[in-house]
Amino acid sequence: MTGTLYRLSAFTRAPRGGNPAGVWLGEVLPDADTMRRIAAEVGYSETAFLAPRHGEARQVRYYSPEAEVSFCGHATVAAGVLLGRLEGAGTYRLATAVGEVPVTVERIGGDWRTSLVSVTPDHRAAAPDLVEAALASLGWQADELDPALPPALAYAGAWHLVLAVATKQRLDDLRYDFAALKALMQREGLTTLQLVWRESATRFHARDPFPVGGVVEDPATGAAAAALGGYLRAAGLIDTPCRLTILQGEAMGRPSRIEVGVPPTGGIVVAGTAVDLEATAGDAPCVARCQSR
Repeated sequence: MTGTLYRLSAFTRAPRGGNPAGVWLGEVLPDADTMRRIAAEVGYSETAFLAPRHGEARQVRYYSPEAEVSFCGHATVAAGVLLGRLEGAGTYRLATAVGEVPVTVERIGGDWRTSLVSVTPDHRAAAPDLVEAALASLGWQADELDPALPPALAYAGAWHLVLAVATKQRLDDLRYDFAALKALMQREGLTTLQLVWRESATRFHARDPFPVGGVVEDPATGAAAAALGGYLRAAGLIDTPCRLTILQGEAMGRPSRIEVGVPPTGGIVVAGTAVDLEATAGDAPCVARCQSR
């Protein structure tokens, strides 16, 4: 079973920005152990595995270096850009572990752009003991949170704990207890913490710890962005339809820009670009070969 592994960075137009992702293409998906091994060797926060190689309909699975992830937005954006380059603009239907995710790819100027539509989002209020434990792991105080955006559990393919802070300074100063937060997130079934500061009605800054994947922090998290959009809509905290901009990765030196479309009902739209890592000349993606064993 032979596949081709591509490396791209999503939600950026520069290789030094965005969130790196592996995208593996093959005729048949490898077994779970092999996908986990490849993802660990790649070393990015997620690698997407797609099969078959050609066609509008594909199966996709996502792996971090430590475990399978139910849905990953930035790797989906990277995969969409890659499919556009290899097979052209259009809409590709990705069968994920949580449902079908349509991915529309178009070329605008010199950039390939991906827009995905998440599965139906969900949210619920975060239990006080969960919030208290998360704040303790972060070293934050309850009075540093933004009362206009109550803590919530939000879902758009994966569950995230949303915590909004009142100042950007608090968001910028992020140091947390990796082991304690990882244990808490594993117990609660969380993929990331979506930590945000609201600059304006439609502009947010975000940071996303990802210890359950073996990663200290994600520089761009499309799944969490979709979950945030769904939470804001369901809680009546935004008027719909609207477009949100989420800036992430700034404190890590990998600035990312995530565009989120929130319709009145249905899935949340997450859009962005992606570029090659270790880019070669012209439009050809950087490729590394891997043999599934």
